[in-house]
Amino acid sequence: MFGYVKINEPELKMKDWKKYKAYYCGLCRSLKERHGSLGQMTLTYDMTFAVILLTSLYESETRLSGHRCKVHPVKKQNVLRNEITEYAADMNVILAYYHMKDDWKDERKAGGFAGTYALKGKAEKIALAYPRQSRTIEKELSRLSACEKDGCTDIDRTAGCFGKLMSELFVYREDMWEERLRKMGFFLGKFIYIMDAYDDLEKDLKTGSYNPLKELSQNEEYETKCREMLCMMIAECTASFETLPCLLDVDILRNILYDGVWSRYRKIQEQKKKSEEENHDEKPI
Repeated sequence: MFGYVKINEPELKMKDWKKYKAYYCGLCRSLKERHGSLGQMTLTYDMTFAVILLTSLYESETRLSGHRCKVHPVKKQNVLRNEITEYAADMNVILAYYHMKDDWKDERKAGGFAGTYALKGKAEKIALAYPRQSRTIEKELSRLSACEKDGCTDIDRTAGCFGKLMSELFVYREDMWEERLRKMGFFLGKFIYIMDAYDDLEKDLKTGSYNPLKELSQNEEYETKCREMLCMMIAECTASFETLPCLLDVDILRNILYDGVWSRYRKIQEQKKKSEEENHDEKPI
């Protein structure tokens, strides 16, 4: 479900691209050091965005260093890290833990059992350090699981579960920015959920898997309605973002929110257009 909140690289200045990559590598490095190789596998673009956003808002002191890794064994990569990077690393792991726990409980997926077992000790420590976030993640994923079992077709209800989850993660501190960060995270979370459902619809229709958009997909205005929902969610998210006093790396943040989040949507549209053209060409004259 993650992976939609990323940059549009061609539209980003080279210096900003290098800095974004350094934040991404910083989160990867923190995951490795705090939670091992398995924790490192939970790395997401979405939490990289959270690192940059919260770093900009709180003007956290950030350390620059260089590291080699399995992906880049020869040349050292620039790495940017701070206290928020560590927070995001912990949130990555506990999200992955509860997600895999649900996979095992609901579908008896072997990967879910193995991942839950491997991350259990780390997740319990994180839950003690961040009880507010932990409780919300567990509660909302459980509610989302119940909606899926019931075959819920109310996309606003299901997306709302993921929105509440994201809103809690964005609140690094319960302070004067809490309300705006919650609103921003809530609508970004709903956008991610709807985009994921839109992305998976064709596959889910073939396999018979749950997808809250199945009923709506029978409507002639399906594409229009989906785009309207996505536009509405990201519009609310960006409206809240623009009220925050973020100056540091604001070009990176705006690239992601106004452009990068639409990367997958544009790709889906291109694939559909290509498929339609191929089908048209195959029809006998």
